[in-house]
Order: sequence, then structure tokens, then C-alpha cells
Amino acid sequence: MSFQHLNQFSRRSVLRSAGAGFAHLALTGLLGNQSLLAAQAPVNPLLPRKPHFPAKAKKIIFIFMEGAMSGVDTFDYKPDLQKNDGKTGPGGGTLVASKFAFKQYGETGSWFSELLPNIATHADKFCWLRGLHTDTPAHPQAVVQLHTGSANAALTRPSMGSWLLYGLGTDNQDLPGYITINPSPNFGGAVNYGSAFLPAHFQGTRITDQGFLSNLKASAAADAQRRQLDLIQSMNRDLAAKSGAPDPVDGIIASYELGFRMQDKVPALLDISKEPEHVKTAYGIKDGPGGAFARQCLMARRLSEAGVRFVEICQPGWDHHNNLHKGLIERTGNVDQATAALLTDLDQRGLLEDTLVLFGSEFGRQPTSQGKDGRDHNITGYSMFMAGAGVKKGYTHGGTDEFGIQAVDGRMHTNDLHATLLALMGLDHEDLTYRYAGRDFRLTDVAGKVAKEIFA
Repeated sequence: MSFQHLNQFSRRSVLRSAGAGFAHLALTGLLGNQSLLAAQAPVNPLLPRKPHFPAKAKKIIFIFMEGAMSGVDTFDYKPDLQKNDGKTGPGGGTLVASKFAFKQYGETGSWFSELLPNIATHADKFCWLRGLHTDTPAHPQAVVQLHTGSANAALTRPSMGSWLLYGLGTDNQDLPGYITINPSPNFGGAVNYGSAFLPAHFQGTRITDQGFLSNLKASAAADAQRRQLDLIQSMNRDLAAKSGAPDPVDGIIASYELGFRMQDKVPALLDISKEPEHVKTAYGIKDGPGGAFARQCLMARRLSEAGVRFVEICQPGWDHHNNLHKGLIERTGNVDQATAALLTDLDQRGLLEDTLVLFGSEFGRQPTSQGKDGRDHNITGYSMFMAGAGVKKGYTHGGTDEFGIQAVDGRMHTNDLHATLLALMGLDHEDLTYRYAGRDFRLTDVAGKVAKEIFA
């Protein structure tokens, strides 16, 4: 019996029997959803494709500090804030100087607080974006906007990693092209790495810092899974051979084969136990929750080195409306060594030549006080840094006012950030579109200006 003769319930039963190791790639029951089958998709949508124009950056590692890092306490030194501690700020509220000592690093003289001594050693590699701003001070909307370009989680849009995979494909056909490690269930959850209306091939693959693929668990021995997959694929090929069969079937066949291959390739790639001891020591690898971020960073290097197009790692816990100073010491203690080690490792291996690293939060924090020991959200002026392929080293684009409240120079909205990231990867954000519901959608919607000033 061919696959098209099975009813929807039977189709899903076959998929379940095949084991989640490859059935997860069907995602929402792709073969049982005729509306998705009717969508247009290339035969192998994950094959590498040429960019719109030549670019040095081929891969991105996004280090996401969820909850909004306080720039004025870490890497956005404001002398006037230090001098005016306790006074009323321009927009009201009491200005609060940072309690952490700052000093300059590198030939660029970049300022870092004592909280980030290891990251600071890379000062001359960084391209700073210091004039960022966004639309909403609410975490769920701002996080979703940073990841998808739209602050409206109810109107789901594809994530930026999905857009990159859609535009460029992936170089390693045995691995997912887009991996997110320890994504937070908060503030949008799976929306932040989903493909929305793009074909399901382009959504992110979620893994943990322990090396487990959250959706990739073998439910049978490899030989049994192979037999089950062969049965499903024979049904798929029956359907594909029929007159008038929808184009995506060949792509679905390929995606199932990828899922099966991934069961062998991915676990070995995520096993960091075989890394040399000096490498694990450099990252600060240790057991338990305290070592989670270090494990993410080392995995990110291994994944990027293996050709994964887009890797995101996440460190939550930066929402310091209270307990600011103790909280910052704890958070930076988790990320400083490992982030610096990742940059060193990428550089020593020559990977920064084609890998772009982005580090930042959904927005920043105010220079004024909130309660006894906290800072409120700031969407009008904050910073991120980039390093690696395509961007100028030791360069600063934009800036905020003397207290760090408003972006006053080189202003970049989230749409501008996305347009610039795509351009660094060789994609024109206005041309990278997908037809859905009668209109052409893009990551930057109807906005976005490329900050060409930062290009190397």
C-alpha cells in the first residue's frame, strides 16, 4: 500500500513507529499535512547556495545574554555617571554609579569593568555596536523581536537562523544547519528558533549542554530504525512517482535520511569528553549547572568547525531589577572565562576568518536606580559586540549619551541589526523573501538599514 492511501491517523502511526530519531524531522506531521505538501520547496533545500554577493562571513555564533545585561556595569563606561552618583538623571530617577572598577585594555583603550577581565583581553578584536535601540521594554516581545524581527509573538515569524539557512543552505549535509543550545523556555520559547511559515527544514535543532538532542532520541536499534525508515521512504517514493505529486516530497525524503545520519554524527560531535585537558581547562569545563555555559561554548566551537551555519548559545539570568551587584558577579563569573576561551579557540584555529561572533542581550539597563539594588530596562540605548569575519577590528559604531540612556550616534534598530547580519553573510535583506499568504515576507519586514561602516 502506498503512503497516500493511508489516512492521516495511520500516517502518523507509521511516523511514530519509525522512532523520533528521524520522525522529528517531520515536525508537525509534514507528510500528513496536505497544505504543507502543497507549499513550494526545492528538492534538497539544505544544499549550500551562493550568497547574493561575496562575503567573508560564512557562519554565525550568537552568544545570547537573556534578560538584559547592564552595560554601564560591564563594558559601557560612563565617566559622567560615576561623577554624578546620587543626582537626578535627565529623564528623572536617581543616577547610580557602577560599583565596579573600570580600566582600559588593548591598543584601542576599550573600557571593561573588573567583571570581565578575560573577555577584555580580546578588546582589539571587537567591533562595537553602541547605538542599538528596540521597540518594547517587555522581555517576551523584545526577545522574540531580536530573534525573528517581529515583536508580536502571536504573528509568528521565522527566526534569523532559519532565514540564514533558507538563504544559504548548509555545508555539512550530515548535520543540522542551525543548532540552538539550551534555549530558554521563557520569552517566546520555540518561536525564537522556529521556522514559522518557512519549510520545516529550516527550523533550529534544539540540544542541551550535556550533548543530548532534545528531539533526537533513538527508540530502536539502528538496524530496526533503518528497516522502519526504508518502509516510510518506499511510501514516500510511491507518492513522489504519482502524476501530480507535490514537489516537497523529494525534500521530505532527504530530510528523513538526514535525521537517520544525524543519529551517528551528532552525538559524537557533541561529546566534549575527548577534548584535550588544556582545552577543557581553558573553557572552565566542570560538572553541574555551573559548567553549563562553558560546555555550550566548547560545543559551539565544535559545531561551527564542523560547518553548522548558525549556532546560538544562551545564558539566562540577567534581569537584575534587584540583587544587581551580587547577580552580576555570579552571571559574569559564568560567562567571562568561557566566552574568552571561545574567541581564543576560534582565532587559533583560523575559524574567525569565516565565523562571525555576536554577543548581546535583547536590550540594556538604565543608569538610574530601581529599588535598593537594581536597574530597570533600557530600550533606547545599549551595546553589543561582534568579532570575526566581515567586521572591523577595534572599531566602535555609534554611542549613547553621557549617562548611557539614549542612543545618540550610529543608531541601529533591531531591523538594522538584522539587515547588517544578513549583509555580512552575503545576503541582501530586501531580496531574501518568502511568499506566504499572498505577500512577500522578509526578516526585516519593511525596514532595515545596513551599517556598512562596520564592514572590514
